[in-house]
Amino acid sequence: QVHLVESAGGLVQAGGSLKLSCAASGSIFSIDSMGWYRQAPGKQRELVATQASNNANYADFVKGRFTVSRDNAKNTVYLQMNSLQPEDTAVYYCNAKIITARPLSYNVYWGQGTQVTVSS
Repeated sequence: QVHLVESAGGLVQAGGSLKLSCAASGSIFSIDSMGWYRQAPGKQRELVATQASNNANYADFVKGRFTVSRDNAKNTVYLQMNSLQPEDTAVYYCNAKIITARPLSYNVYWGQGTQVTVSS
């Protein structure tokens, strides 16, 4: 069993910054990738940023503003969000692709989601 625990989001003004974290715990053999998706009201869930090994992948709409990073020793992924805009308002979900130890299997896990609201 694996659990992903996200930090609280929050309310920020346009142009502000916020940092999210997500820690994985449980029967973890190794982590393939960790990252973030988001879902705004009335829209589908979309990729924000993911990191596998030393390779980071970003959605075009966050390039240059958001940075994803991982602390492998802590099984934690971070999302530093700068220059936030009202259109970044959404529920942000942590995502992890993990190989569990017992049983040995490859699964995709999701966090519970955290609300980020950007006011204009």
